[in-house]
Amino acid sequence: MKGYVFISNSTKPTPEKANSREPLVSSNVSRPCLEAALSMGYEVYWGINRNKPEELSYDLPVKKFDSHTYRSLTAIKDNRIAIHNLSEILKNNDIQVIHCNTPVGGLVGRLCGRKYKTKCVIYTAHGFHFYKGAPLINRTLFKWAEQIMAHWTDVIITMNQEDYESAKKFRLRKGGRVYKVHGVGITLSEYDNIVVDRHKKRKELGLKDTDIVCISAGDIVARKNYGVAIEAIAKANNPNLHYLICGVGTEKDKLEAQAKALGIEKQIHFLCFRKDVKELLKISDIFLFTSLQEGLPRSLMEAMAVGLPAVVSKIRGNVDLIEEGKGGCLCNPYDASAFAGALQILLSDDQLRKSMSEHNLKVIKDYDISVVRDEISLIYRNHMD
Repeated sequence: MKGYVFISNSTKPTPEKANSREPLVSSNVSRPCLEAALSMGYEVYWGINRNKPEELSYDLPVKKFDSHTYRSLTAIKDNRIAIHNLSEILKNNDIQVIHCNTPVGGLVGRLCGRKYKTKCVIYTAHGFHFYKGAPLINRTLFKWAEQIMAHWTDVIITMNQEDYESAKKFRLRKGGRVYKVHGVGITLSEYDNIVVDRHKKRKELGLKDTDIVCISAGDIVARKNYGVAIEAIAKANNPNLHYLICGVGTEKDKLEAQAKALGIEKQIHFLCFRKDVKELLKISDIFLFTSLQEGLPRSLMEAMAVGLPAVVSKIRGNVDLIEEGKGGCLCNPYDASAFAGALQILLSDDQLRKSMSEHNLKVIKDYDISVVRDEISLIYRNHMD
């Protein structure tokens, strides 16, 4: 039976997580691909970053193996194990397709695909590391690596216009093609009927009904550039403006100190990891997103799905989702004054926020998971039949 492999990288799990026997739950990254391959009659092998994954239950009839693909390109030992594990699958089964994702998954999948002469190698770039404004090493070494590996690739799938234009300049294997899809998709039905008591939820957070609430969601790390967002809140100079940050990370103490130094510590709310992000989005007024680098940010898509206007950095991915003046405002990611000015405009104009909300609710329909599922299925039929 013809075989298909799907691999992607993830954060290296803790020993407890790695040994967990909880059933597997797939995300929008993997599930549409697994379903499409199964529908075409492939025996599907899914790379999982947990110990003895073959023992774990899952609701689709796929075979699981330890892909050992984590986020670090410099983790030599882990990456050698990843190459060995995938090689064993390729040596012992009739694998005709490898669909690899993200930098480490893409490296491991394409190295092994080349060595074992796999018939079709598909690579999904969730965001090239050589984006505009990236460090020199990204724009040279990482770009050269992607150009070389493109020679071993039949299909490159991108998620934003900048990456799509870059990939089109690569030389793929004979007959290879580059595609752009609407990200990994968002399940819009989950956002249609969010029930939340706005007054009660705000009261839990120490907020008043009359406050204007901005929100961000994501790891508190340097790449997310939260410091500029906090500075923008201070420059907006409005005591009724509050900022919710949902996430954890190494920058938290530094950012708390910054907020205190600016005298706005009561306006900045570090909420840590939350399971109620959808409800928090629903009781907020503006999505504030100062990130320095994105592929196609899911957090922004979620904000659009509940109808929030957005004040975001003018970078790859964000510009694919937000149209200036219609769905929100685009600002230089290093310019706190520009973010503050955009916030002040939205603070003073309820009607503008409403029109931006309506615009985003229309735009996000193109990013529903059903759209992405159809796009993936079409690519597979074009190259895997």
